[in-house]
Amino acid sequence: MWSNISGDPFLLTGFPGLEAAHHWIAIPFFAAYVSVMLGNGTLLYLIKCDHILHEPMYYFLAMLAGTDLTVTLTTMPTVMGVLWVNHREVSHGACFLQAYIIHSLSIVESGILLAMAYDRFIAIRTPLRYNSILTNSRMMKIGLGVLLRGFLSLVPPILPLYWFPYCRSHALSHAFCLHQDVMKLACADITFNRLYPVILVAVTFFLDALIIVFSYILILKTVMGIASREEQAKALNTCVSHVSCVLVFYITVIGLTFIHRFGNHTPHVVHITMSYVYFLFPPLMNPIIYSIKIKQIQKSIIHLCSGHTRS
Repeated sequence: MWSNISGDPFLLTGFPGLEAAHHWIAIPFFAAYVSVMLGNGTLLYLIKCDHILHEPMYYFLAMLAGTDLTVTLTTMPTVMGVLWVNHREVSHGACFLQAYIIHSLSIVESGILLAMAYDRFIAIRTPLRYNSILTNSRMMKIGLGVLLRGFLSLVPPILPLYWFPYCRSHALSHAFCLHQDVMKLACADITFNRLYPVILVAVTFFLDALIIVFSYILILKTVMGIASREEQAKALNTCVSHVSCVLVFYITVIGLTFIHRFGNHTPHVVHITMSYVYFLFPPLMNPIIYSIKIKQIQKSIIHLCSGHTRS
């Protein structure tokens, strides 16, 4: 096993060439940071306190909000440190841990969206068996499975980072640590670290998206068999918020992937901006989407603002 021949900390970067404007750039980032914390924190509070929201659909939503909160809390402190006070140094251990959490939570979020698709599939295809299928124990098993898949699948590529020697430049290309940035600085054979993420993305993101699409094909087939137009609209409306969150997540994933893989001639600032969009846009939009589309959440927000709780 290699030994890490350099103990020098990694150096985070913000927007190269725009260092003089970092204080101004920090303002919209801080606004997005606060909005993500407030929006997802409010969702978690409502789901915890309002017994009307104690249903499988909202439990999955709570998992999504918790994941979004955690990934934002993991990335944004270092981002704000770079942009506001030019604090660029990060130790190897802290960097590897940050990369591990960030990438693991991406897999977790994909799994949650898949679980939410399963929830909508059961609710529309077999509504009379909904409560008997999605029991509390099954919900816990699904949630545990999603978490284990996300966090265990990232151990193989992250663990070797602790033993790689880093004898090249220690400057990373973002204001947070990513596996693909760190491995490029290693003076060692990184073939496994290059291939494993590609396979992992194929068997998680791609497979999850494929299953979600297939589930909605079956859902549409069921909905089209309903005689009443009003009932059709009602059934489809319960899926709109989930579909919107799926699109927000996977469009940003695809956009970031294409920029990294095929954007060799794209300005570096575009690569950096897309990475921030990937980590901030879904956590920012998810609570907004559900607050707009789900009447039960709207009612809970109204009761919260009026100082009352539903019992």
